[in-house]
Amino acid sequence: MYEYRKSIVICADDYGLSTGVCDAIETLIEKGRLSATGAMTGMPAWRRRAEGLRALARAHPADIGLHFTLTGQRPLSPARGLARDGRLPEIGALALRALAGVLPRPAIRDELRAQLDAFEEEWDAPPDFLDGHQHAHALPGIRDIVIAELSARYAGRLPWLRNCSEPAARARRRGIGFRKAIIVGTLGAGTAQAAAKAGIVSNDSFRGLYGFMPEPPYREVFRAALAGPGERILVHCHPGVVDEELRALDPLLEPREWELAYLGSDACGEDMAAAGVQPARFAETGERSVVRG
Repeated sequence: MYEYRKSIVICADDYGLSTGVCDAIETLIEKGRLSATGAMTGMPAWRRRAEGLRALARAHPADIGLHFTLTGQRPLSPARGLARDGRLPEIGALALRALAGVLPRPAIRDELRAQLDAFEEEWDAPPDFLDGHQHAHALPGIRDIVIAELSARYAGRLPWLRNCSEPAARARRRGIGFRKAIIVGTLGAGTAQAAAKAGIVSNDSFRGLYGFMPEPPYREVFRAALAGPGERILVHCHPGVVDEELRALDPLLEPREWELAYLGSDACGEDMAAAGVQPARFAETGERSVVRG
């Protein structure tokens, strides 16, 4: 018995945030449940783990990108006018400055360059893609800096760029995470169009948003994310093992373990098969392959 499966990107955010997050993401790449991850190159775990991730990605091909971080953590650059007391702003404050048009653009550009440098120093290659911690890369003003830097730096091999917007009707049909999808999508509106003008490709469907609450269960969140139209579908997630390093760095804890437990389970494989999808690198999205049932 044979069946057709559509290739989609399933991308874990926050690689490098902590040892437990790195462990979880590597396990799921090896298991074939993830096909991409974005690295926080300003975090110490990135330098500790990049070599092992590179070996893993050779054996289990996956897109490895930059998870551009402008919120909550320590910057790699001086970040004058952006960071305060050595720490980047929270997402709410950054979004308000973006909407008001008062971002410190040179500081954002310099921090982007520093994080890209840190990626290349460990990876010996450009990132396959760029996305943003808490989707900050898509905020007005910031996305222009990102697109300009990627275009200038990687003119011969442009990474793909995460688009956090999609038609509201699609998000409404999924139901789960609808309000968050509208907020994130509105703030990031225009990213894909601006990127396309520069020759940078993006996903056409962005999925996986939810309120990080126990209800509905994460299995329902993920199953909803697998349904609906789109050719370049991206489902993002945040699996991780909660350790003391993570507790000291980030407030998102228990939901990471819910996601890890489900994504590593037989139920996840069954749900992807039932939805007729399979994880794949971005270049393969939209393709349909025949698999033995």
